[in-house]
Amino acid sequence: MARGVWKGQVGGRNMGNITLLSVNAAYGLAVLLFVFMLVLKRSAELARMPGAPPDIPVGNVQVWPYRNMDLIALAAIVAVFYLLAISNSVAVEADTGPVITAEGVLFSIGFQIFTAVIVMAVVLTRVNPVKWLGLAWKRWPLVFAIAPVTVLSMWALFAGLQLAGYMDLMDRLGVEKVQETVTIFQKEKDVMVILLMAFAAGIVAPVCEEIVFRGYLYPVAKKFAGPWMAGLCSALVFSAAHGSMTALLPLFVFGLVLVALYEFTGSIWAPMAVHFLFNGATVVVQLLPRLTELQQTAGQ
Repeated sequence: MARGVWKGQVGGRNMGNITLLSVNAAYGLAVLLFVFMLVLKRSAELARMPGAPPDIPVGNVQVWPYRNMDLIALAAIVAVFYLLAISNSVAVEADTGPVITAEGVLFSIGFQIFTAVIVMAVVLTRVNPVKWLGLAWKRWPLVFAIAPVTVLSMWALFAGLQLAGYMDLMDRLGVEKVQETVTIFQKEKDVMVILLMAFAAGIVAPVCEEIVFRGYLYPVAKKFAGPWMAGLCSALVFSAAHGSMTALLPLFVFGLVLVALYEFTGSIWAPMAVHFLFNGATVVVQLLPRLTELQQTAGQ
């Protein structure tokens, strides 16, 4: 998620204000739902009769490696992504214009890698990565069917939203109709920035975001709030972290799908493969029409 600022067609201030409200609403809802279920689940545990059997495990994502201290780490990570999303929205509201540089993209790549490394450093002191992320999944070839089917289904969802007037609604609200990363691929002239963005979107984001959101945030939330609420809250945070109101609903659904794949397979390979294909296809689709232009630019 490279951070930059692009003005909307109806003015950066209006776009930023509505996007800011949507990001706050998504994060606020996620926090409220999580805290509510956390308290409810804790109360039920305290009220359980002595000797009563433990809760029946749901899904294939294990929660035993996580402890109470992980709630602090979860809150810290969510707060960091929240501040990044808010800072981007505030910049849009201030109408500061586009500021996209190779250094900025490199910083974004470094931030994502740093976050993933911190998460890994915390968890790998308790469990090896094979068990943690389900890397020994014996049916891994299924990803070659799961990934294209899921991506095609997401594209069908986008087409359905378009036909239902979703983009027209976004236009009337005065928010950005295209996510920031896509806008960069469509308009950026600097070939180095485009290459770095392609690397960030196609390689870094699928790996790092899956480790952080599905590999850590979701199972921690699952341990303390249950699988259904954890899936809902992690998807809300995942979508809001991208800082785009237009992409909020599609990415929320995408986040739910990635969580479901993780639970169904018990392996991070499935959501990671889907994320790779989804982002990679987006990069290719956006860059193909500009290939000749970019080649000429690079040759100058």
